[in-house]
Amino acid sequence: MNIGILGLGLIGGSLGLDLRACGHHVIGVSRRASTIETAVAIGCVDSSSVDIDVLGAAEVVFICTPLGLIVPSIEQLITVLPKSTVLTDVGSVKTPIVEAASPLWSNFVGGHPMAGTADSGIEAALKNLFVQRPYVLTPTSATPASAVEVVSELVKQLNSNIYYCAPEQHDRAVSWISHLPVMVSASLIASCIRETDNQVLQLAQNLASSGFKDTSRVGGGNPELGVMMAKYNREALLTSMHQYRHQFDEIINLIEQEDWESLENILKSNQNRRPDFL
Repeated sequence: MNIGILGLGLIGGSLGLDLRACGHHVIGVSRRASTIETAVAIGCVDSSSVDIDVLGAAEVVFICTPLGLIVPSIEQLITVLPKSTVLTDVGSVKTPIVEAASPLWSNFVGGHPMAGTADSGIEAALKNLFVQRPYVLTPTSATPASAVEVVSELVKQLNSNIYYCAPEQHDRAVSWISHLPVMVSASLIASCIRETDNQVLQLAQNLASSGFKDTSRVGGGNPELGVMMAKYNREALLTSMHQYRHQFDEIINLIEQEDWESLENILKSNQNRRPDFL
């Protein structure tokens, strides 16, 4: 199958590596000539160009641009694609994308691979990035079953764990387990660097180990991605952030009151329930 990838960063590049390994012919498009040269050199694509017209030969196109460029990209693509081409995206927010894209292109299937690293760019592309990772598809009642089947089959070839849900359900769920953690992690880093005693700050930096590394990773990632999460999933994210603040205030109160038993009960409950999410 001829597969197009628009946007050759971590996700687009990793998709290219794995789809080529499955025997597909991958055509890549990026805005930068240096990116397309690297993509070819490291085996992410069979051919690549800065000209979006080359995607007219693709049967399926994965849009792997930043969130804010997905819909504008679709508006460009529909001028060069045959009507039979299936479009899908990898954006981490689905409702605004699906609502805008579906009227433009009937064969559009919203998608979101739940995989990634703290790195970005084509150099960060990894083989098997999506293996055993969730990959969400968000078709609507108007999405052709044939288009959903085409994308589903490709996702299965990536050995991902595929899930189907409504765009709104997706956005509420990821606000809890993806977007909220970014904001919490970012707040942790911002709080630490505001330590006013330079000696204490330096000591904290020297002592930081696995605990800080784990909890700060997503907050120290791509700033553009964090802003796009907040901008496009604002309502759901604010709901989860307000609930988080309520829980955090409750823990503060328990510590202020020296209510160690109640604090321990919360921590025990968290310990028991955390495996439900992993």
